[in-house]
Amino acid sequence: MMMSGFLRFGVWQNFFRAWRNGFSGNLEGEGFTLGGVYVIGAGRQGVILEHREKEFGDKVSLPSVLEAAEKIKPQAS
Repeated sequence: MMMSGFLRFGVWQNFFRAWRNGFSGNLEGEGFTLGGVYVIGAGRQGVILEHREKEFGDKVSLPSVLEAAEKIKPQAS
């Protein structure tokens, strides 16, 4: 995404939302890697939820993470 990522309107919206809520970051690291969230079930259940950032600051929905976590079936021993 490099520099074009900083020119996107959604990135600036996410930045100001975080700043208003008191979140701060640092300038260490490369800064061009997008993150993600995975919920993985036990055993052969596999990936239940996958959320990859489409732009910097893209957040996963907390209710969807909780819903996915509730779907994890305990593995029989």
